[in-house]
Amino acid sequence: MTQNNDVKQLIASHQRRLHKLKELQALAGASVDPRILIEIEDIETKIEELQAALDIADNTQTISLRPPSPVKSIDQPDQLTPFVVGPPIMHPRYFFGRERELKRLFNLWKRRPLQNAAIIGNRRSGKTSLLFYLKHITTTPIEQLRVGQRTDWLSEPERYNWIYVDFQDPRLGNPEMLLRYLLSCMGLSAPTPCSLGRFLDVTSYNIHVPTVIILDEIGLALQRYPELDDTFWEGLRALATYQVSGNLAFVLAAHEAPDQLAHQSGFGSPFFNIFGYTTRLGPLKEAEACELIASSPIPFSTDDTEWILTQSEGWPILLQTLCRERLITLEEGEVDEAWREDGLEQMQPFQHLLD
Repeated sequence: MTQNNDVKQLIASHQRRLHKLKELQALAGASVDPRILIEIEDIETKIEELQAALDIADNTQTISLRPPSPVKSIDQPDQLTPFVVGPPIMHPRYFFGRERELKRLFNLWKRRPLQNAAIIGNRRSGKTSLLFYLKHITTTPIEQLRVGQRTDWLSEPERYNWIYVDFQDPRLGNPEMLLRYLLSCMGLSAPTPCSLGRFLDVTSYNIHVPTVIILDEIGLALQRYPELDDTFWEGLRALATYQVSGNLAFVLAAHEAPDQLAHQSGFGSPFFNIFGYTTRLGPLKEAEACELIASSPIPFSTDDTEWILTQSEGWPILLQTLCRERLITLEEGEVDEAWREDGLEQMQPFQHLLD
């Protein structure tokens, strides 16, 4: 029993460290240090191994598995502000619209081989929010979503592994750091050194579940990170195309089509020609925009709703901006129309969407 107590104390110590790391992850959001994610993965593996040892010691034949928790770094919806301007929409409950794009994208990943997709749109058109929604919606608990919000896009969503790569993080411009991060997210051990060739050796034989790698801000990778060269991208293309039985797909987000970005940046890799489906994000449909407006915890008048629709032209970030300004005044009991002037002023940084 003494040995079991020692193991339990060690598990508790690991859990305390894990709790601190996840707090850091939640605070950092999409810009979390990849090393934190790697340490989280290592600690979770150690806890599982120690718990398995305890189970065996207690003559228990089954090891309890944690349920998948794809939104574990996201707060509960009742802790979040209803209208967000600036950061991407992290929790699926507060994402609205894009129904057509969602149907087309998820259809690419229902069966093998998984297919590649490119999401194109102007700056602040909602690309990153859509990427997070793709990653989380199929496994978010129903009780955390809006009534009627669809989650059945995939038949076995718990089998899918979604890996988000944000190229705004300059550390991911280092090939070895990026490859180690990808392996960690796949639950695979990284070789030392973690060269492209050794990465391909490890992944070629070990990607057995549907895996979607999300490449956000791919344009930055092409413009700023010379170490991510043609050879690097060709290796990823070969992996997805020939070596993992159709279990790997890439979805990227950028301001322009990937082949155009690659040409402008002087890249000749065929990686940028494998994106067989491209969607360009525009404004939301009127019904989708109305649903977003109607989500306010304090209902807006018909006149306010129509004004917001007209001024925003359906762009998500403009809808969020104007709804935020209106909700603030309602919560504060203000009865004048000054919020409209404030809202128009707050829209100025995003005026390019209306031009």
